[in-house]
Amino acid sequence: MNTVPRINRESAQRARAIDPAEWETRIDLAACYRLVDLYGMTDLHLNHISARVPGHEQHFLINPFGMMYEEITASSLVKIDLAGNIIANANAEYGINLAGYVIHSAIHRARSDVACVLHNSYQCGHGGLGAQMRTAAADPERIALVAHCVS
Repeated sequence: MNTVPRINRESAQRARAIDPAEWETRIDLAACYRLVDLYGMTDLHLNHISARVPGHEQHFLINPFGMMYEEITASSLVKIDLAGNIIANANAEYGINLAGYVIHSAIHRARSDVACVLHNSYQCGHGGLGAQMRTAAADPERIALVAHCVS
């Protein structure tokens, strides 16, 4: 089983010029990536979780393309706008995944009440029931879940 280092909010060093509310969102989103990895719900680096930046509703945070979930930290998340422009990226060698941007920006654009989007693809044993099953739901905590089941 994977082990995930505990993220200590008190000792985490907030990057300069990052608003405290954004930093809190970055910590929560990085922890979410680590938990998804811990529970084996990843497809390497091809799924995405994004969070809207508080106070900047046209911006959201997403994982750097190519970085594994267990590597993601609050500082490594990429901030982009709904048009796909990179606003902040501490790791110039990493960009964003176009497919991840398209899915997440569409949901953030259409649903201003959603603070976080989790998109996951996973293998399932439906046999002859068809190639894909798609579900989408929003829970009371303002999280949109999008899952693709590929058999």
